[in-house]
Amino acid sequence: MPIHPHSLAAWLVAIRPRSLLVAISPVLVGGSLGYLRTGFIDGLAAGLALAAALLMQLITNLQNDVGYTVRGGEASGTRIGLPRATSSGWLSVIQVRVVIVVLSAIATGLGLALVAHRGWPVLAMGSASLLAALAYMGGPKPIAYTPLGELTVFVFFGLVAVLGTDWLVAGSTGVLTWMAAVSIGCLAAAALAVNNHRDMAHDRQVGRSTFAARYGETASHRLLGMLLALPFVLQCLMAVKGGPWLWLPCVLAPMAWRLYRDFVECSPGLPYNAILFRVFRFELGFALLLSVGALLGS
Repeated sequence: MPIHPHSLAAWLVAIRPRSLLVAISPVLVGGSLGYLRTGFIDGLAAGLALAAALLMQLITNLQNDVGYTVRGGEASGTRIGLPRATSSGWLSVIQVRVVIVVLSAIATGLGLALVAHRGWPVLAMGSASLLAALAYMGGPKPIAYTPLGELTVFVFFGLVAVLGTDWLVAGSTGVLTWMAAVSIGCLAAAALAVNNHRDMAHDRQVGRSTFAARYGETASHRLLGMLLALPFVLQCLMAVKGGPWLWLPCVLAPMAWRLYRDFVECSPGLPYNAILFRVFRFELGFALLLSVGALLGS
């Protein structure tokens, strides 16, 4: 189906709805583990945290779309990833930048509401998250042009998002939440690892030194294997400490193995997109089972 300029379909290309699962998962996990530990959850804080996480992902996606276009990333015509709305002419750079400013303002408003509700530590978390979202493909040295993309996603969509949600909804954090934050961060980073592996050859042509582009195919395979395996190691430790219901996500171990095997055996090019979408769904499935286990354990 053709995409018309300035249409809803064009905006959906830019915001990439399937990637929003990466923002939902840490909030589910942080909130449920906070409830497991304290028997309490602040519903208002949970809602604001979810809205803020979604906004961070939207801002990142839009900044990625427009930043890549402005830097001439499509000039070689060899990229095989998902289309970008601005480089395809479906949206203008100005349009997307205006929406980024609006969403950033809304995110700032939500952050101030959380500061009023929970105190000034929220300001540090929110400011750092917004700056990271804007810096991913913005500024003189975008994070997306370095090998630090996966690490950035791990930190902000794992550690900050899970621990921050737990602290917001329950007023504290615990050892289980720290382990879960590492797990969710690994799975969020796994999605970017697949994305960067797919575009490795093109990224080298346009000067992007992602982890895959710099260190090569074998290292990229090993990175994804580690990111998919570590959550299950941590889940075993969580179950020993937090109760048998926390074994629940381990039923996904065979799925993780198939995902890794298919990634290693995948033909170059567009077939990696299917692997990428599977990682998004896998992370959400892991987060849902972990959350259900935490609620049943409580």
